[in-house]
Amino acid sequence: MDNNQNNQPKEINVAEEVSVRKEKLANLQAAGKNPFEITKFARSTTAGAIKKDVDSLLDKEVVIAGRLMSKRVMGKASFGQLQDTDGIIQLYFTRDNLGEDNYGEFKKVLDRGDIIGVEGKIFVTHTGEPTVNVTKYTLLTKALRPLPEKYHGLTDNDLRYRQRYVDLIINPEVKETMTKRSQIVAEIRNFLNSEGFLEVETPVLNTLAGGANARPFITHHNTLDIDMYLRIATELYLKRCIVGGFEKVYEMGRIFRNEGMDPRHNPEFTTIELYQAYVNLDAMMDITEKIIVDCAEKVCGTLDIEYQGTPISLKAPWKRIPMKDFVKENLGMDFDNDSLENLIAEANRRGLDLPKDTTWGKCLYEVFDAFGEELLTQPTFIIDYPVEVSPLAKKSTKDSRVTERFELFINHTEFANAFSELNDPIDQRERFAAQMLAKAAGDEEAQPYDEDFVNALEYGMPPTGGLGIGVDRLVMLLTDSASIRDVLLFPTMKPLG
Repeated sequence: MDNNQNNQPKEINVAEEVSVRKEKLANLQAAGKNPFEITKFARSTTAGAIKKDVDSLLDKEVVIAGRLMSKRVMGKASFGQLQDTDGIIQLYFTRDNLGEDNYGEFKKVLDRGDIIGVEGKIFVTHTGEPTVNVTKYTLLTKALRPLPEKYHGLTDNDLRYRQRYVDLIINPEVKETMTKRSQIVAEIRNFLNSEGFLEVETPVLNTLAGGANARPFITHHNTLDIDMYLRIATELYLKRCIVGGFEKVYEMGRIFRNEGMDPRHNPEFTTIELYQAYVNLDAMMDITEKIIVDCAEKVCGTLDIEYQGTPISLKAPWKRIPMKDFVKENLGMDFDNDSLENLIAEANRRGLDLPKDTTWGKCLYEVFDAFGEELLTQPTFIIDYPVEVSPLAKKSTKDSRVTERFELFINHTEFANAFSELNDPIDQRERFAAQMLAKAAGDEEAQPYDEDFVNALEYGMPPTGGLGIGVDRLVMLLTDSASIRDVLLFPTMKPLG
C-alpha cells in the first residue's frame, strides 16, 4: 500500500468502539440504508485473480467484495485495502469519483472490518501496486466489533483458538494452513479412490468402545435407555465390511478419546483407516509411504521438508526394523538373549517401575515406549510389536511373542499404526478375554469383549491388512505446525468463567 498506514496506533478501547459503531449503524438504518437488508452482491472477480492477471485488466471495470482491512483518509483522496477469499487488493477512493455525499459517508461511516462491495477500474500505482479506482461502493455488512489492530494483532494463542474466526481474518498463514489441510484430506481420498478403495461410513455411537486401547466418552440414549460410547476407532466395523465381501474399504472421520490434551493430542481428532483383503503388513507399509509421499509432493512440492527446524526426508523407501532389534541397536538391551529377570532389572534401573511378573513383550514395549521413540527422527517403521499390546494383530509365524504390526514414527511422533489383521476367531476370543482380565486388574483402556465381532470372524474373514493414519499429525508435519491446535479449526477448549 502507498504509505496508507498511520504511525503505530494505540490499543483499541473495544467497548467505546462498539458503542460508536452501533451508533453509526442506527443512523444508517434511520436513513433507510440498513446494510443487513442486502441479500446478495454480484462479483466479477477476486483480489487474487486481479493480481494474477493485472496487465490484461488495466483500465477495465471490476466488481469485487470483501472485508475492509485498512482505511487511511487523506482529504480528497483515501486509500483502503480489501481482503477476500484469495488475497488483498488496494482500493483508491476520491471525492471526484464518488461525489461529495458518498465520499463523506465513506470517511465517516466505514470502519476497518466492514464488508463492502466496490466497483471501479484497475490501475497500477507508481510503486507497482495493483489498485481499484473506486467509482461506487456498497456497505454489505457493518462490523460492530473492531478487529485487532495491525501492530499488536491477535497473538495470544488461547484467544486465537477461541476466536478462530478472527484469527483467520487477521493471520493469513492460519488460513493457508487450513487450506492445505483440506488439500491433504482431498489427496488422501483421491489416492485411495484411484487404488480402488470404497469409502464407507460406520457408526459414531457404539454400544461397545472397541478397536483401540483408549478411554471413551460416554453418553446416554434416552429411547433405548442405554449408555453408548463415542467411537474410539473405526476398525471393528470396517473389518465387518471385509467379512461381508468388500475387499478394499476406508473411512476418514472423527475419533473421540477421553484422554489428555497436549501439542499432539486433542479429545476429538481425524483418522483415515483402510482395510484390504488378501494382503499383509508389507502392503500396508507400501501404501503408507505412497499416501504420505503423494500428499507431500502435491501440497509441499518436495519430499525434503523441515519440521520445527529439523530436516526430514520423506523419500521412500523408509527404514523398517523390528522393535527388539531397534532396542538392541540403540539402547543396548538384548531381548533375544538376555534373561527376562535381567531385562526387567535394567529397565527399572533406567527409570521404569515394572513389577517382577512383567511379561517379555510388555517389558520390551515399555522400554521402547519410554526410551526409543525419542530417538526416531527420519521416517521409520517399527515392526513386530508384542502380542500383549496388539490384541487385534496376527501373530508372527517366526516368533509367537510378537505380531505382524508396525507403527510409523517421524520426528519422535507416531503417525500410523497397521497390522496383518487377526482373522482367527478362536485366537481373537482369547485375546479379548485377556483384555477383560487386564480391565479387571485396573487397566481403564483395555478393550471390551466384542462378541458380535468374534461372531463375524466365525463367518470367515480373508487374510487382511489394515492401516490407520493420524490425519491431524500428518497436517502438522506438512504445514510445519507445532501444535495439533494449529491444524484444527476449532480445537477443544475449556469454557471461560
